[in-house]
Amino acid sequence: MPRASGRILVVDDNKVIRQLIRVNLELEGFEVVTAADGAECLEVVHQVCPDAVTLDVVMPRLDGIGTAARLRADPRTRDLPLAIVSACTQGEVDAGFAAGADAFLPKPFEPAELVGLVRQLVAWKSRGGRRPIEGGGGAVRYRHHGLGGLGESGSTAHAEPAG
Repeated sequence: MPRASGRILVVDDNKVIRQLIRVNLELEGFEVVTAADGAECLEVVHQVCPDAVTLDVVMPRLDGIGTAARLRADPRTRDLPLAIVSACTQGEVDAGFAAGADAFLPKPFEPAELVGLVRQLVAWKSRGGRRPIEGGGGAVRYRHHGLGGLGESGSTAHAEPAG
């Protein structure tokens, strides 16, 4: 598979997890910028201009769900692809999708699933905001845009195009 390109903003309060995600994405050709929580994400997102953002849920100052909601409320970041990468409850997953997250990947994750998810999000942005039709796989779930539900599958994740 060809090397990827794009700038990813990784937001997680755990330094080890930030580094793990960074290394896996950089090995695939992505440029990675990190933030330790949602408040820092909001401080740097306009300077960094990422192609996608990964968000942990439980973080100090501002959690991932609140961060997703604020990014969606800002016209400059409203269409930015957002993925929650977190060990969280089904209620938190649902709240994340309700706040505007496009995808969810549970921790612990396989590096290939992370890379596949980020590739989908960057491809979606490069297509002018059309959500991925298929991709990811395994534990990755995408929000069904226009249907309000979750897409989930054992081998392929699905999402409806935005419309």
